[in-house]
Amino acid sequence: MEVSGESKSTPATINLKPIEATPESFQEFGQVIEPSADGEEFGPQDAQLDLSQGIPRFYIMHLENRPLKFSTITHHASVTQCLGSIGGHFWYLGVAKPSIFGSEKPEGGVELVKSRCGHFYAPPAPDEVRVFRFSGPKFVKLHLGTWHAGPLFKGDSMDFYNLELSNTNVVDHTTHNFKNRDGVVFSVEE
Repeated sequence: MEVSGESKSTPATINLKPIEATPESFQEFGQVIEPSADGEEFGPQDAQLDLSQGIPRFYIMHLENRPLKFSTITHHASVTQCLGSIGGHFWYLGVAKPSIFGSEKPEGGVELVKSRCGHFYAPPAPDEVRVFRFSGPKFVKLHLGTWHAGPLFKGDSMDFYNLELSNTNVVDHTTHNFKNRDGVVFSVEE
């Protein structure tokens, strides 16, 4: 991780080298699901979903102009979101580990914030953010509460399939702004 910045009014840029997303490299944040043979029985290699808090929504998400930079990161406390590029094109996702503490504020020295969604969380630290590169025919299932920024990509537009709940972006969308709170922005370094 490389940090650069000029003054207090200009946020510092943290350059992150992407890590290739594999089931092993991404396991702290979720699951990377790769192709399996038709007829193979359900097992730990399959997405371990939690869609129990509402009506599932599976749709194609069209994104435009998502350069390899970000200053905000989001989590969902009620769903294990899945994302994958249509066509197996490569893309990037910034992530940080889940930090949800539920609806009761615990005692102790951890700085907690109450989400507008009703749960408490610890804001992600800039030095805990990682960027993963997804390539080929695979998708990602994010653990409940995994902080994520993206999908990010190089082209003008890209389509992704997205599995979440029908109201995820209305009632389960908590965002942390690194630029405002920590004075940093992130850039994916290739």
